[in-house]
Amino acid sequence: MSRITRRTVLGAGLATAGTGLLAACSGSAPGHSSHGGGTPPTAGYLTPDSREIVAAEALRRPGPERKVKLTAVETPLDLGGGRTVRSWAYGDRLPGSEVRVTAGDTLALTLANSLPVPTSIHWHGLALRNDMDGVPGLTQRDIRAGASFDYRFAVTHPGTYWFHPHSGVQQDRGLYAPLIVEDPREPLAYDKEWVIVLDDWVDGVDGSTPDSVLAELGAGMGGMDHGASGGMEGHAMPGMQPADGRSPSPAPSGPSRMLMGARSELLGGDAGDVAYPYYLVNGRTAEDPETFTAAPGDRIRLRIINAGGDTAFRVALGGHRLTVTHTDGFPVEQAPAEALLLGMGERFDALVTAGDGVFPLTALAEGKGGAALAVLRTSGGAAPTASVRPKELSGTVVQAARLKAAESVRLAPRRPDTTIELGLTGSMGAYDWAINGQRYDPARRYPVRSGERVRLAFVNRTTMWHPMHLHGHTFALPDGGARKDTAIVLPGRRLDVDFDADNPGLWMVHCHNVYHAESGMMTVLGYRK
Repeated sequence: MSRITRRTVLGAGLATAGTGLLAACSGSAPGHSSHGGGTPPTAGYLTPDSREIVAAEALRRPGPERKVKLTAVETPLDLGGGRTVRSWAYGDRLPGSEVRVTAGDTLALTLANSLPVPTSIHWHGLALRNDMDGVPGLTQRDIRAGASFDYRFAVTHPGTYWFHPHSGVQQDRGLYAPLIVEDPREPLAYDKEWVIVLDDWVDGVDGSTPDSVLAELGAGMGGMDHGASGGMEGHAMPGMQPADGRSPSPAPSGPSRMLMGARSELLGGDAGDVAYPYYLVNGRTAEDPETFTAAPGDRIRLRIINAGGDTAFRVALGGHRLTVTHTDGFPVEQAPAEALLLGMGERFDALVTAGDGVFPLTALAEGKGGAALAVLRTSGGAAPTASVRPKELSGTVVQAARLKAAESVRLAPRRPDTTIELGLTGSMGAYDWAINGQRYDPARRYPVRSGERVRLAFVNRTTMWHPMHLHGHTFALPDGGARKDTAIVLPGRRLDVDFDADNPGLWMVHCHNVYHAESGMMTVLGYRK
């Protein structure tokens, strides 16, 4: 198996990230506001091998090295209840094995690609060096089949994170795992941790794959060929075909997975596009759930990750009230909750004191009707059934927009130097999701400069909600709101978020609905030279 290193990739020149694989786009000149349109030529931007990226990493003072080896493979996966599917995963586990480091460590992870197609790893939520962000065609080349890649970067901030490919719709297979960064000065007191990874599952069920789902959504709702890569060669780019000559939009296979009529008041209307046959907690269906064992009175830290492709989850622990402590890795003013709502890519940490008995942890697929289940057991008794719906699901539902950042992580008051308006556009009918009416093109960038306070104005001009994710930074929600890297933007609404431009490079902003993103709802923020 051949190995790709940062030196060989960047030494060969990553044309897409530097001078532009595609023709440079015309647009507004750099200034203090950017609305729609394109940007100046790509030659005016930093690249992943710029000296500024190396200097920024040195300032992080990388500490002790934590070595991990990981293999992406095609493998059978046991979902429980006698259901086995063939999918892609990290090893033979779903989710992949947890990676746990301490803030200040250097993570040195080698990914060996034993899949039949290229792949990558994106480190969701981490402010890391740009050349390790894992976006083929922007920050690195694809890790081709049979090759490997060495990811190596400093991990500076504690919290609950995760990793997954940024290659087509591969994330909606089994290629994901939690990344837990421990705080060497942990302020919370608790007895146990329960890492809870939520997912919606379609791959390998009755012939379905995420690629065929994407093809059906495009063809079935608009009859258009959207040029989606389906995970074959990174993200779709205008006018490009996969190098192996396969169609960028494979024909639909298996039963129809198109979802119509799913509604949620919390999400402002339409809840999602895909009718998934299963919903999972830690890789298990509700008919054969995972059981977490504790003692009555134990204080448990829940680390909850929504790794789904198209589903928001409403989560509650029957018979318990939660205390929310963090979202997206950053502390918040602690808040009580009976239930939590997580969009795709979002994370919540919460504390709970375990009661005496057997309790359902139910993750309701918001607006879709199905649910995932896990069990908390502290004593004897019958396990809850798959149909259980704890009353807490109808209680106080906490969303990230209602939380306030802890004082220690609030951004200092400052007026934005630059405002970038990102209009979220497209429709279910045409399945033409985009930003400012333009599908993803890695040569189109919105300019920022190091040291600026940047405001992103997400303006949702669609009838669907979108969980918008920023790479390499965290932003602050308005009015002292939570620090986040992924935030729900409701239909017809505007959400302004601020961040400090302190991590040079080329960084994606995109919807974390994997099918919206791969249809075109992605763009790039580029640091100017």
